[in-house]
Amino acid sequence: MNATAGTAGIARLATQTADFDQRLNALLDWEGVSDHAVQARVDDILSSVKARGDAAVIEATNRFDRLSATSMQELTLTPARLEQAFNGLPDEQREALAAAAERIRRYHEHQKPASWQYTEADGTVLGQQVAPLDRAGIYVPGGKAAYPSSVLMNAIPAHVAGVSEIVMVVPTPDGVLNELVLAAAHLAGVDHVFTLGGAQAVAALAYGTETVPRVDKIVGPGNIYVATAKRAVFGQVGIDMIAGPSEILVVADGGTDPDWLAMDLFSQAEHDEDAQAILVSWDEAVLDAVEASIERLLPTLERRDIIRASLSARGALIHCENEQEAVAIINRIAPEHLELSVADPQRWLPDVRHAGAIFMGRYTAEALGDYCAGPNHVLPTSGTARFSSPLGVYDFQKRSSLIQCSPEGAAALGEVASILARGESLTAHARSAEYRLKR
Repeated sequence: MNATAGTAGIARLATQTADFDQRLNALLDWEGVSDHAVQARVDDILSSVKARGDAAVIEATNRFDRLSATSMQELTLTPARLEQAFNGLPDEQREALAAAAERIRRYHEHQKPASWQYTEADGTVLGQQVAPLDRAGIYVPGGKAAYPSSVLMNAIPAHVAGVSEIVMVVPTPDGVLNELVLAAAHLAGVDHVFTLGGAQAVAALAYGTETVPRVDKIVGPGNIYVATAKRAVFGQVGIDMIAGPSEILVVADGGTDPDWLAMDLFSQAEHDEDAQAILVSWDEAVLDAVEASIERLLPTLERRDIIRASLSARGALIHCENEQEAVAIINRIAPEHLELSVADPQRWLPDVRHAGAIFMGRYTAEALGDYCAGPNHVLPTSGTARFSSPLGVYDFQKRSSLIQCSPEGAAALGEVASILARGESLTAHARSAEYRLKR
């Protein structure tokens, strides 16, 4: 059962085979910003925008998005235009967008950390002050698909965090505007919207131009040029993460309709040809049933060619020995999206160490998280869930330590600091502390 089979071309793997580790490693191998040619092109764009501002942004946008703009005004959308888009939506879409926005806002309100202080016995005060960023930049993809949900997921946590100004960039190839994206920007309270994409948009946000305000942090996923540019400007500005292709790992115990599971795999595979969809089960009959559902349902989908390419290149149906082995695979892959389509998903949670978002139970489709469940859909990919987290309110805030010594506290701490500073041969440090010792 190891061989790839069926018209969808999805691989069948088994943990019991000698080549399992090698085959799984090959499937997981992804480096989205390693191409030297891409890096060189991005560096040229960044340098040009840094040196020439608006003019360079306009040139790059015209070239890559097939536009003929002569000024940044043509690449700027006013608040009135965003409101027009929102008011012009069909009632059904406007209500759905508003419902999703409210759920996302309510969830992220729970993430807000508070400043805190405590006073020691000698009167010394220690604490932490939490403050929002002044200005955040959000990148919203606009190539193969439009993502109004990404507008909400990026902008609403920034608002909840208290960010004063939100700047959004969204590419519009061939000048095509997506009204739902613009409506989402209005609903989420975005302050500035520029129809820019690619490395030039990242550069404009990172360095600022005559028209585009410089931001403190850039968040949101994009293509390889966006990812490469974000990595390059990190340090000039903060970034959320380097996002790779979308991923889903589904663990199934046999109690879920195989058609549901196949469609869950499709839901991520349809993003692009590099997306990854993997199903794991210790019941080989489950894998057979899901593979049959894939073959039957795939031809019914509008994006079937993209899904087929994704499943063929990076998808897999994995047969493992038992639940413990399934957990080991979860933690090894550290998936962006994990579906625990099992009878008692809560029981699994203590053992799942690495996952961006965990969807629990048979009725929790990953797609609900993409749009309206509430938690953020900007998640760590390519195994980075081992050390990073979903986008959240905390990404739009920073923390300052607070220290206020009483005379007694300065004396007690000064003795310790003096000894340690002299041990490091930093006598100015030592004397600075010693001057405040109580005599």
